[in-house]
Amino acid sequence: MPFVFDPTPQASVAVANSPDRFPVRRIFCVGRNYAAHAREMGKDPDREPPFFFTKPADAVADSPCTVPYPPLTEDLHHEIELVIAIGKGGANIAPDAVTDHIWGAGVGIDLTRRDLQAEAKKMGRPWDWAKAFDFSAPMSPLVPFADVASIEAGRIWLAVNGETRQDADISDLIWPVRDHIAYLSQAMSLAPGDLIMTGTPAGVGAVHLGDVMTGGVDGIGEIEVTIGDRD
Repeated sequence: MPFVFDPTPQASVAVANSPDRFPVRRIFCVGRNYAAHAREMGKDPDREPPFFFTKPADAVADSPCTVPYPPLTEDLHHEIELVIAIGKGGANIAPDAVTDHIWGAGVGIDLTRRDLQAEAKKMGRPWDWAKAFDFSAPMSPLVPFADVASIEAGRIWLAVNGETRQDADISDLIWPVRDHIAYLSQAMSLAPGDLIMTGTPAGVGAVHLGDVMTGGVDGIGEIEVTIGDRD
């Protein structure tokens, strides 16, 4: 099939200990999925239905990496997250069948232009400008699901310049992986290549030019991201 110009290269994420890469189709992100983070953002952490926002596939960047400080913001925040990679599509997936659809897992940072997010919230606008910018989803290499220690428990942490800021356990998720992926699949069919960023624990904060973020999820992987000059 001829195109009017060459298509954009396929966005992808590295696979641990392999030359293969995982092709990225869509990135779904779960909002306020840890109670302590919900409280620090001024929200009630009761178990209301999960909500999602998205990032473009090409927001991914392989760790370790340097990402430019993005435009239009003076308040760039880190949010460490467990990432689930979908390898088998489906709709209306039952919670006890979710793991049949998982290809693997990794660690990501949901970079957020917090000042733009606050403005969007105040005006009742979408979060796209705050969440869906270039390089806003750096990722560790993905680990095949057979090699993942657990998606139910394990320390999740992030440090900036060696100082720990976020430190929790994925067992603290308000909506565990099985539940929120099942819920998402009721709204739209999931497909191979979809990534789900499962939410961030408390301790989010600003990063600045030259800062080095390190983090990880025990039994899954680690990530390293440096904040570089503005483009």
